[in-house]
Amino acid sequence: MESLQREIILIEKVCEIYHKISKLDSLKPSEDVDSLFTELVRTCIPPSFINIATLPADVQEIRSKLIRLCGEAEGHLEAHFSAILGSFPNPLQHLNEFPYYSNYLKLSRLEFDILTEHYSASGQAPKRLAFVGSGPMPLSSIVLASYHLKDTIFHNYDKDSMANSMASHLVSSDPDLPQRMVFHTANIMDVTDELKEYDVIFLAALVGMDIDEKVKVIDHLAKYMAPGALLMLRSAHGARVFLYPVVDAQQLQGFEVLSVFHPNDDVINSVVISRKIAEPVTIDDGYNHHHHEWRIDSIMPLSCKYCEFKTFNDPLGQMKMIDN
Repeated sequence: MESLQREIILIEKVCEIYHKISKLDSLKPSEDVDSLFTELVRTCIPPSFINIATLPADVQEIRSKLIRLCGEAEGHLEAHFSAILGSFPNPLQHLNEFPYYSNYLKLSRLEFDILTEHYSASGQAPKRLAFVGSGPMPLSSIVLASYHLKDTIFHNYDKDSMANSMASHLVSSDPDLPQRMVFHTANIMDVTDELKEYDVIFLAALVGMDIDEKVKVIDHLAKYMAPGALLMLRSAHGARVFLYPVVDAQQLQGFEVLSVFHPNDDVINSVVISRKIAEPVTIDDGYNHHHHEWRIDSIMPLSCKYCEFKTFNDPLGQMKMIDN
């Protein structure tokens, strides 16, 4: 009963913050925007269990709208800081100017460790990697390429040409990354045979803002990725589902889910890693599974080889809804 009461209070708080955010004239960085989104993240980050399927319809609607508002605000935030960093002669030497850079360092390290666990028994790193939804400030690609995958070629996909132009400028003065960072302006749904060339594909959390959009992208990747290639996705767990879409194992048709990781520190996103199977199998369960968002915890017992929970020891500091 006490746990239920805490969840009710949390949901009421989230809805209250949503109504304040929805009344803002702009979601570009400002004191009001920063304050409200910081409050939202602080509210959603503590461990909790939220069952999406049992949320009232009005709360479901607020959650969907809030995820889109978060995505819009993140886009403005990254464009703002990409422009600031781009004004330096060597932008990558000033990444710590971005207030949430440390979160990207943590998330990238986490994803690299998970990728290393499942990529290859030979210990070799992937030769070609794609990041879908890289945005104007592709910090995940930059951090992975700079510190963890130093021989890998990164292909970054974003449908916004301005975002790609800003991102390309950030790495242009680096002595190494321009040779290993490629930027493609394209909707990933229009990219087909090229997807077979990648050993690993990362899908940013906000590519596909609702479950139907997300499933369409996943199905497209399942159709064109090479058998055995890995797909890494970002999901959400607990109250963090008010910040990001949830990826459930049932929605990964054509993939074998290898591992799911739910951080419980200031790294917001869960990480899901899966492998493209040789022949995608369509499960006919008598209804369209694409239109159901399953229990958040249902991903764990279905097909995980191991699912672990790990806490970073450093105290909760600046928080960022990590996207790319």
